[in-house]
Amino acid sequence: MLAKLILEDGSVYEGESFGSTTSAAGEVVFNTGMVGYPECFTDPSYEGQILNLTYPLIGNYGVPQSASKNLMDSPFESGDIRISGLIVAEFSRDYSHWDGRISLSDWLKENNVPAISGIDTRRLTQKLREQGAMPGKIVHGDDKEIDFVDPNQENLVARVSPREPEQFGNGSKRVLLLNCGCKFNIIRSLLHRDVTVRSVPWDWDISNETFDGVLISNGPGDPKMCTATIETVRKLLADDAPTFGICLGNQLLALAAGADTYKLRYGHRGQNQPCILVGTKRCYITSQNHGFAVDENSLPDDWEPWFFNANDGSNEGVRHRSKPFRGVQFHPEASPGPLDTGYLFDEFVSLL
Repeated sequence: MLAKLILEDGSVYEGESFGSTTSAAGEVVFNTGMVGYPECFTDPSYEGQILNLTYPLIGNYGVPQSASKNLMDSPFESGDIRISGLIVAEFSRDYSHWDGRISLSDWLKENNVPAISGIDTRRLTQKLREQGAMPGKIVHGDDKEIDFVDPNQENLVARVSPREPEQFGNGSKRVLLLNCGCKFNIIRSLLHRDVTVRSVPWDWDISNETFDGVLISNGPGDPKMCTATIETVRKLLADDAPTFGICLGNQLLALAAGADTYKLRYGHRGQNQPCILVGTKRCYITSQNHGFAVDENSLPDDWEPWFFNANDGSNEGVRHRSKPFRGVQFHPEASPGPLDTGYLFDEFVSLL
């Protein structure tokens, strides 16, 4: 069955449908990773986005089907597929992997996610790099059946944050997780370091919570939409509790400190983003998924840049000059991607 990707600028890309035959709208973005599509598609930070994969062949190792609801055993990064739609150059209908339980096509159909193959994804990526990420829609049949939407105009975090608190582990130290759409592997990374994790919704009243430190998670969309979280973090900073932000959490930390954020032209998405530790020549290859960044020039005097992106120079981390507050724009927990910066969890736990 034929399907179309239509961009807000009027561009039309025709291809073959291999997912759900429903239509979907969202922000069209691209990811430069070579593997890890099950983890990417279930990452809550992709909420509201139609994902274009630059790697030419997708689906050749299928999808691991987990029967366990325990996040420690799950091969995914949340309980659901989060992308609104998928665009690939070539889809592999046959898959082979020791852990493959279902084809990518069947998985997408089960979760009502449309997908198109046969698109020149490199050409599409060039357009998005030149003109910026933009609204688009995947349609089957009449292209008037669904409107364009810009998901960044709403609070996407409210969609993916849990409704109620949940506790994991039984370690000697207690971390309060401000869950804005947290990837499972962030929680797993903390549990592996023998801490108790108390996950609370993005707008939770923490006045009665007890903890040794705070982690502000990743999540989708514009950080400025999370006014309740920003206010919570502002109060936390006044109490000097060790605080670590990841991805959106880095942006929320900076906003609470008094800095500003802005939208990147096309964002950073993939498992091959080079980041340099400020003041050194040490470069780490990192996993990333974000469309906004911290404006370094707006940081208060008692804060400093920690990492920067080697490709475009944008901020990849901030930290307080004297207090235990720090955040990174990349994902030290990977899933997928390299574990080069996993040591940052060790540094955070050592501060508790």
